[in-house]
Amino acid sequence: MIKMTDTLISLISILIGIFGANSTASIFKKYSFGLIGNTIAGVFGSILFIKSFGRLGFTPQSIMRLGDFHLNLFIINCLVSFAGGSLAVILISKLKRKMNQNNG
Repeated sequence: MIKMTDTLISLISILIGIFGANSTASIFKKYSFGLIGNTIAGVFGSILFIKSFGRLGFTPQSIMRLGDFHLNLFIINCLVSFAGGSLAVILISKLKRKMNQNNG
């Protein structure tokens, strides 16, 4: 039996978002902000996506509802966190590039 808490699930989600951001930046070098920048983007991207899409029923509280661990909801949570970290790096890079074009 898997024993997790809501807080542990939230931390795992954030770590997966960081992994998503750094892996996307390592595959697509033009979106990279370095390790620290990618990590920050991954944290904010994963939190934003989980808060936005979590209302569909895969928040940490939903995953651990009534003390049971719902694996399917956890997998969806992880995928959304990964996507959030990846998209955050890409969108922030495009925003930075657009701002530099307007200033330069």
